[in-house]
Amino acid sequence: PGAAAPRSARGGGSGSGWKLSEEAVCREDVVRLCSKHSWANNLAVLECLQDVREPDNEISSDCNHLLWNYKLNLTTDPKFESVAREVCKSTIAEIKECADEPVGKGFLVSCLVDHRGNITEYQCHQYITKMTAIIFSDYRLICGFMDDCKADINLLKCGSIRPGEKDAHSQGEVVACLEKGLVKEAEETDPRIQVSDQCKKAILRVAELSSDDFHLDRHLYFACRDDRERFCENTQAGEGRVYKCLFNHKFEESMSEKCRDALTTRQKLIAQDYKVSYSLAKSCKSDLKKYRCNVENLPRSREARLSYLLMCLESAVHRGRQVSSECQGEMLDYRRMLMEDFSLSPEIILSCRGEIEHHCSGLHRKGRTLHCLMKVVRGEKGNVGLNCQQALQTLIQETDPGADYRIDRALNEACESVIQTACKHIRSGDPMILSCLMEHLYTEKMVEDCEHRLLELQYFISRDWKLDTVLYRKCQGDASRLCHTHGWNETSELMPPGAVFSCLYRHAYRTEEQGRRLSRECRAEVQRILHQRAMDVKLDPGLQDKCMIDLGKWCSEKTETGQELECLQDHLDDLASDCRDIVGNLTELESEDIQIEALLMRACEPIIQTFCHEVADNQIDSGDLMECLIQNKHQKEMNEKCAIGVTHFQLVQMKDFRFSYKFKMACKEDVLKLCPNIKKKVDVVICLSTTVRNDTLQDAKEHRVSLKCRKQLRVEELEMTEDIRLEPELYEACKSDIKNYCQNVPYGNAQIIECLKEIKKQLSTRCHQKVFKLQETEMMDPELDYTLMRVCKQMIKRFCPEADSKNMLQCLKQNKNSEVMDPKCKQMITKRQITQNTDYRLNPVLRKACKADIPKFCQNILNRAKDDTELEGQVISCLKLKYADQRLSPDCEDQIRVIIQESALDYRLDPQLQMHCSDEISSLCAEEAAAQEQTGQVEECLKVNLLKIKTEMCKKEVLNMLKESKADIFVDPVLHTACALDIKHHCAAIPPGRGRQMSCLMEALEDKRVRLQPECKKRLNDRIEMWSYAAKVAPAEGFSDLAMQVMTSPSKNYILSVITVGICVLFLIGLMCGRITKRVTRELKDR
Repeated sequence: PGAAAPRSARGGGSGSGWKLSEEAVCREDVVRLCSKHSWANNLAVLECLQDVREPDNEISSDCNHLLWNYKLNLTTDPKFESVAREVCKSTIAEIKECADEPVGKGFLVSCLVDHRGNITEYQCHQYITKMTAIIFSDYRLICGFMDDCKADINLLKCGSIRPGEKDAHSQGEVVACLEKGLVKEAEETDPRIQVSDQCKKAILRVAELSSDDFHLDRHLYFACRDDRERFCENTQAGEGRVYKCLFNHKFEESMSEKCRDALTTRQKLIAQDYKVSYSLAKSCKSDLKKYRCNVENLPRSREARLSYLLMCLESAVHRGRQVSSECQGEMLDYRRMLMEDFSLSPEIILSCRGEIEHHCSGLHRKGRTLHCLMKVVRGEKGNVGLNCQQALQTLIQETDPGADYRIDRALNEACESVIQTACKHIRSGDPMILSCLMEHLYTEKMVEDCEHRLLELQYFISRDWKLDTVLYRKCQGDASRLCHTHGWNETSELMPPGAVFSCLYRHAYRTEEQGRRLSRECRAEVQRILHQRAMDVKLDPGLQDKCMIDLGKWCSEKTETGQELECLQDHLDDLASDCRDIVGNLTELESEDIQIEALLMRACEPIIQTFCHEVADNQIDSGDLMECLIQNKHQKEMNEKCAIGVTHFQLVQMKDFRFSYKFKMACKEDVLKLCPNIKKKVDVVICLSTTVRNDTLQDAKEHRVSLKCRKQLRVEELEMTEDIRLEPELYEACKSDIKNYCQNVPYGNAQIIECLKEIKKQLSTRCHQKVFKLQETEMMDPELDYTLMRVCKQMIKRFCPEADSKNMLQCLKQNKNSEVMDPKCKQMITKRQITQNTDYRLNPVLRKACKADIPKFCQNILNRAKDDTELEGQVISCLKLKYADQRLSPDCEDQIRVIIQESALDYRLDPQLQMHCSDEISSLCAEEAAAQEQTGQVEECLKVNLLKIKTEMCKKEVLNMLKESKADIFVDPVLHTACALDIKHHCAAIPPGRGRQMSCLMEALEDKRVRLQPECKKRLNDRIEMWSYAAKVAPAEGFSDLAMQVMTSPSKNYILSVITVGICVLFLIGLMCGRITKRVTRELKDR
């Protein structure tokens, strides 16, 4: 009886009539569970009783049955329908579909519920909302739902959730079960159970209708009732606000698991049908229509999917179209929602299931699973399937976190501190925040967690140029014109990852002659991104794709920042051709714009600010900045990181002349014409400089190498002298010698080269030859002698500002003994003089002056000479002897006189003397040799100790010195210094040379009327004694010398007698023995 149908169905409100609260079967439950003021209102009592779910507050079965029948009557009773017609008169007139519904079947209320979103009448809206709450409490009351989904309920076993009619009015669980079946189907490749199309429509329609009020989603309402009180107590119900609030708190620790599951199901439904979100559908309604994003080809077509809506509206925003701020706000929320929870994207679950299980299990909150997958795709945690990578790429395009970093919650949380410190000047949510973070990558302001999240996201942004919002905005016109791109949401499957950006940067660095270029704005953006992404090879899709094998083969241990590209550059010649091409192109690009090397730029910041700020500020670099850094590489402000980076780039440049932008631009025509098929820069430099030298030596009317190329060639030649590694042939030849003798010497400042020069005699033959060749080149062109030019920089400015580079050393030598000469420079000049005197070929001035004399007098030495090996001063010694005999040509004599004068002051400049008398110098003249400045004291010591010298070769060298000094007083510095005043007084009118002034002094010594200075007199007497001794012991060099020695010998008569007797004996033998040869007959003679 109590379970009978209610007698009246009018009790929609308070007032007279039948009261639900007065029914015996429900009175106890109403008193126990519902507030007193609601008892008079049947709908209020119904709402109160159907919202009760606690096990200890279950309502009786009879009351349940009464409620079910009452609700059924409400939805089908014609009288109740007439109330609806009265309350919603104007609404029904507006909604044609509802006006046409037949009377008394209960369809009118269902129709009005369907169109609830369009109802503007307040009373009607209130009434229909109450009715919706009643209808949605049980799926069997929803018009047509039972018919559409009966089979699916049985198939999915959703009817067994609450068996029987014990809780018949709370059958919202059935709808929830169907919803779960629907979303699960989308996540499976081959679903076992498929929900029928008509039921799918019904489920999504119910979800749409319940989108404004969370009371209408009965399963979610009961699952989240406590959470709603905890998190959203102050959120007013209606317009989907409670859903939104709960979504925002979904990953809170205190959120109940059952509520989180219910919310996730709801979100998955939104992903399948955006209208399930009331606020999104309402806020974006006009924009969707305006930009034709909601063309309903099918009732539940792909256009209804959230991803399609987001992509379509984002495309409008990126094209600069106006989308309402309310809609953009909603889009932001749902993009963030998709990034937060990977499970909302069926494609991710479908394509990345294996990767999630193997690498990312247990990371289901706040976007951590997605970032874990991104990490896997980047290659940091193993391999990943192509489908998974594609699914992730699509999701990143849908959510577009490049436009607003806050969409990526994992990134936002990881980078919050960095943004607050490094990027606080940029408005929150601005796309340039990501750019700012990239600029601070690997700086002290960056934190490790942020670095990882940032690189994981940038990996995907770098593979689709549209995902960098600023780049797309500035370059969409250029990309369409030059790279044939389509609209923002039209992805071309034919284009490989990063292809559009590669196309843009190729055009960014084109010259005007090369054709179409990018707009200024776009070029600036392309440069910005190149500078940021060059730090990580994984951000260059083409490079990573083509060089994956080579990276594993050569660079597996190079895991530090920026090391991978450096490693590929170091192994350029070993790389596979595709990889070599792409690394070569990138290096060529770096040579034009070195700021692409962001890490190098950071390391070199102090030096750039101090020395290169003018070129650094230029919009177009063109290689000027790197040239400036190279020139200032050894400034005291230079730090080690910067110096290493600059040197590395120089070493890379040696591999291909294209890698030196300025050189390439200045000399490309010359290279094509004069040095075709030569690739390596060092070979190109040698080829061009040889051509220049030949043209100069042959006095060619017109140089084959253009002027602009010659100028840049000079720069390249000078740069190469600074580090032995920049001269690969020399470096390869001397590698073992460097290891053995110069191990702890730094490479920079030509220190290794200088070390090898100093130990030249100990070097291996091949290295020795290369060093000799280098010295020969340096002596011909002293500007290429890096150490000399560096040490003597100030002295060159002082003494040789106008001097030609070829005569620089000659000029320095002439000013070597100046009082203001820097001691270090003087020491360096002496070193070079010592080198020059080891071989006439290292003295270009002498070589030219004596080109006729050397073959004439010293041919026997030349015959024994080997190419690229020092003659140890033998030719110069030979010329010195001829100088003493006064047999040289005037030009050659002048040069030899200078050499004799210099070596008379410093014994080290006479290699033959040093070689043959090293023991005697150590034993007899150690003190003089140790003097800081050599003034001829060692030579004087050897002359004085001539009688003590036992070694024949040393004795011969000292005797040669005496002979040379006899020819000219200038070559005897000790005697010249002692007699300077006397020469001035007594021999001023006599020109120097050919022994004339020496003869004048000898005559003055013998003249009793002339009084010479005591020191001069003493030195002259010493010399006479030495010459006398020399005459006795020196071997005769010709017949005249031999005759002179015989005539001056004390045994002259004895020697002459022996010679006469010998001749007589020979005559007598001839007389007595007759002829030695046989006579020959006349016939034979005449034949």
